[in-house]
Amino acid sequence: MALKNSITPKTAFGQRLRQLRLEAGLSQEALAALAKLDHTYVSSCERGHRNVSLETIYKFANALGIEAAVLLTAQHSNKT
Repeated sequence: MALKNSITPKTAFGQRLRQLRLEAGLSQEALAALAKLDHTYVSSCERGHRNVSLETIYKFANALGIEAAVLLTAQHSNKT
């Protein structure tokens, strides 16, 4: 039985995408334009509502100026 508070891969990806977008100082609209995607698609990805394709991961990575693997790597916090 899955826990209600467990994070799905789609949610984890969305959180990481949002974190990296904000670190880059981009709005959802700006990221969408750079990635040649619709801003509503970016929003639904960040909310964990999309099962993102490999091609889309590369579009996001190119738009953010990072390696695609960075989007799939969990960012660990040192907060306790």
